[in-house]
Amino acid sequence: MRLFKLLFFILLLNFQSCNAQTKKINGVSFVAANAEVKEKHISPVVKVNANYAAIMPFGFIRDLKHPEIIYNTHRQWFGETVDGAKQYIKTLQKKNIKIMLKPQIWVWRGEFTGYIEMKTETDWKTLENSYSKFILEYAVLANEINADIFCIGTELERFISNRPDYWNNLIKDIKHIYNGKLTYAANWDEFKRTPFWNKLDFIGVDAYFPVSDRKTPTFEECLKGWGKHKRVIQDISVKYGKPILFTEFGYRSVDYSGKAPWKSDRKMGAVNLEAQNNTTKALFETFWKEDWFAGGFVWKWFINHDNVGGENNAMFTPQNKPAEGLIRNYYKQ
Repeated sequence: MRLFKLLFFILLLNFQSCNAQTKKINGVSFVAANAEVKEKHISPVVKVNANYAAIMPFGFIRDLKHPEIIYNTHRQWFGETVDGAKQYIKTLQKKNIKIMLKPQIWVWRGEFTGYIEMKTETDWKTLENSYSKFILEYAVLANEINADIFCIGTELERFISNRPDYWNNLIKDIKHIYNGKLTYAANWDEFKRTPFWNKLDFIGVDAYFPVSDRKTPTFEECLKGWGKHKRVIQDISVKYGKPILFTEFGYRSVDYSGKAPWKSDRKMGAVNLEAQNNTTKALFETFWKEDWFAGGFVWKWFINHDNVGGENNAMFTPQNKPAEGLIRNYYKQ
């Protein structure tokens, strides 16, 4: 009888382990466009075996010291607005693609959002009121369309470190509106200091960790490069008892793609498809089989699949490059 119970317990653990793997979040960061999404735009998402899409409406700030967020205006692209996000989500859901709604801030001229920081208490209050209006309106949408995950912010370290009470209260306000799972997208060098992981469901990380200084890093070099980062990431997961979610991950198809993966500088134009493949493969091999790792969203996926990416493209998207096939195979697993 004891032997039978032991065998049953082992079988149960194996089943749970296998079941956990099938539930990985295999996501794409679905870039907003100035048009409605149609079924033909969703088919490539299905074909790459994605089961999630991140929908990313935008708000805009004039500069790093400006406290007012402009959003949901007629001057924005359709996909960046409330109505556009809703239309995208409903179309994706018809194909059984689950949703992370991830409203983001864009600072004019592309300045880093992590440096948003006000000079006066008055401006901080204005920013808080503006951000609350922005994010809570999308929390209402997330609840309305049954989004599976709602991301409460992206790469806002100085805003968070300067105003921790505001963020704790904001999370409470969001939970009064939205009943699903919550995360925050911390930059790769920020997540260790984010103070409110215990209040969220996933530890969200935009995973642009440097893994190799080589022009064309090998798969083995990238695996080794992940070693020290993986230990820190897992330690944070254990500390808070929360799974890790890569709210963004990906590499450019460019020389030195593993050296500073966050860079989107168009001056880096030397196409290197092998570098993108090796760095991407190493990330999957490092994380996708770990039970403390929830999955992630590849950066970026454009709606007009046939007309983007390709073997002469040096930017992030894996579309129409060897990396797309690699991602398809890992997502299928």
